Amino acid sequence: MATPRSVVLERLAYTLAAPVLAVAPNVTPDSPVNTVVQLAGAAGIGGWVLAYQGGEQGSGRKILRWSPLVLAAAVDVAAKSTNGWGPWWLDGLLAAGWAAAGSIVLPFSRHARRHHRPALAAPALAPAQPETVPVASWQLDDGASIFTRQVRQLWERAGNPGRTIVVKAVPHTGMPHDLSLLLRASEAGRPITGLTDAAVAAAFGTDVSVVRFAEVQQQAGREGGPGWLQVHVTPDAEQRRRTAPTAAEKWQNTIGGDRGAIPGSVFVKKVRDHGRKVTHYIAQVPDEMGEPRVNQHALAAALKTKYDEGRLFVTVDGNQILVSLWDSSPLAQVFPATRELLKPDKDGRWVTGFLGNGQPARNRVYTDRGAAHGLFVAPSGGGKTQLMGLHVAADALFGAVVMLATEAPDEKTAALGKHTARYGVGALYMIRLLRVLVALMEIRGEMPWEDGQVHEWDPTRPGCPYRMLSAYLDEFLSAARNGEYGAEIMDLAESVSVKGRKYGVGLKVAGQSIYVQDGFTQLLCENLRENCIPVVLKVAPKKVSDMFKALGIPPEYIPDPLPRSFSAEEEGRIERVMRGEPEPPTDSNTGGAGWIIEGKQPDVLRTLFMDFKAGIDDYFPDTVQNLTDHEIRELKARDLWFDWNEPPRPGEFGPEPDDEDEDAAPHPRRGRKTPAPRRRDTVTTARQALEAIKHLNNA
Repeated sequence: MATPRSVVLERLAYTLAAPVLAVAPNVTPDSPVNTVVQLAGAAGIGGWVLAYQGGEQGSGRKILRWSPLVLAAAVDVAAKSTNGWGPWWLDGLLAAGWAAAGSIVLPFSRHARRHHRPALAAPALAPAQPETVPVASWQLDDGASIFTRQVRQLWERAGNPGRTIVVKAVPHTGMPHDLSLLLRASEAGRPITGLTDAAVAAAFGTDVSVVRFAEVQQQAGREGGPGWLQVHVTPDAEQRRRTAPTAAEKWQNTIGGDRGAIPGSVFVKKVRDHGRKVTHYIAQVPDEMGEPRVNQHALAAALKTKYDEGRLFVTVDGNQILVSLWDSSPLAQVFPATRELLKPDKDGRWVTGFLGNGQPARNRVYTDRGAAHGLFVAPSGGGKTQLMGLHVAADALFGAVVMLATEAPDEKTAALGKHTARYGVGALYMIRLLRVLVALMEIRGEMPWEDGQVHEWDPTRPGCPYRMLSAYLDEFLSAARNGEYGAEIMDLAESVSVKGRKYGVGLKVAGQSIYVQDGFTQLLCENLRENCIPVVLKVAPKKVSDMFKALGIPPEYIPDPLPRSFSAEEEGRIERVMRGEPEPPTDSNTGGAGWIIEGKQPDVLRTLFMDFKAGIDDYFPDTVQNLTDHEIRELKARDLWFDWNEPPRPGEFGPEPDDEDEDAAPHPRRGRKTPAPRRRDTVTTARQALEAIKHLNNA
């Protein structure tokens, strides 16, 4: 094989330069030749320093190329330092050794081409050992496509970033600039490290954001693991994704990302309900992420709406999410009540209203534990009496005996009273009703069924000798604060809430608060909550958190306050300001809107609308049910069944005072002095202490 020309020239240079290095310092020490040699050596040392500090690939080759100059300067300095030719002709020996080393190593000929690599198709040298070393797949030229060879040229032009080799390149169909690369570390057995998306983007002249790395799994006939890497470069796909994204891509960009409204969620499908004018988005999160985390304010912004418009509702079912976006808020609609919606089914359930996602919201007249209680909370004007009317109608349609007591009269409760067995006003009427309920629990506990045995009330078991009884107490807290009857009203209500369900007695309490500090005991609240489906309407924003905490709702499920109006704001405010025109009035259409709490998470609903002005007779059955003759006889025997609107009877609320007790002041209503009932509430706050002081008599 012919010797390369570069090798011949380099060896000739060493042969001619060696005598000069030995003779020049000894014959003419001040010759310019010595100065040139020493300057060349200094330049070589500078090249060493730069190569070492740079730390780039091939720095060792650079140091080796500068070595002949540095060693030549060393030989020149040594020759000048010796006397004559030195002992045993040392100067000549050093020069000859320098020439021989350069001729053998050939640093310029072997390392002049920086990007030199062995040809991919070059056969591997036979190893000295008997074992055969398998050749890496990327070293074999197996007829790579023209596209792959073109990509390899670009990759080598960029300096083989990350010390990798392009094994295969695949273009993406319909995307002229998109491709996928299969890379392999240039040294077998070394992992790919140091390859950045910036280096890949620079190699192909594109943006960093369109580069994505993926791991390579081992396959039959091909290795995998950290020594391999798959790279996707997709500028065309990213451009299309920005300008015309699909529904799944839009979801991932705005909602499902790490900082999105529902992190980790994956779009499943989009469904449009044209009849109900709502669009449903269905997504899910991986099982290992647990329950989805939803930021409803960010979600509303991503779907081009506002949270307080009442158009967006989210339903979570395990790892699945349903997002319902209405054209207009369903909470602003009016859902007329009908007899068909109010009539309980075989399981005692009836439609109270409709949820924000369009589902019917159902309440119940009984549960698997007996008669259902009720809890209605709403401020004045929130739709509480409307809601109570729906429940009264449902109980009446079920065939129950309904009794109603309110602390203060109004038009709507009076209209409801016409369809009940008993209706009255005031704390006195309420305490008499509660005394009857307690007595009925005792009476019914002794009434035998058709089989001759006594059983707990069960609407599914035949042979019950009495009807379910629902007692409604409107403005309950106001009556419970009554100075004469309040303490006993609360005690009796607690007793009925504990035992009444077993005897078919349901207690339905309506008021503006369920706070313990307002007089509502914790025991009563817990009993009602566990045996009913509470409904909370139009709560003030500052009270939402405390209200739901009192109902036992976990903090993570406490909802945000409802908006003050569900009507969309009229556009053109800037024009109205410029013209000096007033703003249009706000439509306060949140009456009957609130939450129903069947499980641990409150659901937003709008209750049915019962039109009192048009008359409510059609919502009720023709017959008003009453207690059985046996029950009435037993109540009369206990002196509890009479006209509850009468003034207090002698001895009804305690023993009569002695005639000789001249110091006893006459009671303004009964004409005699009676001790005030003892309050049993535990005083834990300053407010409760003040309430207790107000109820003290003869203190």
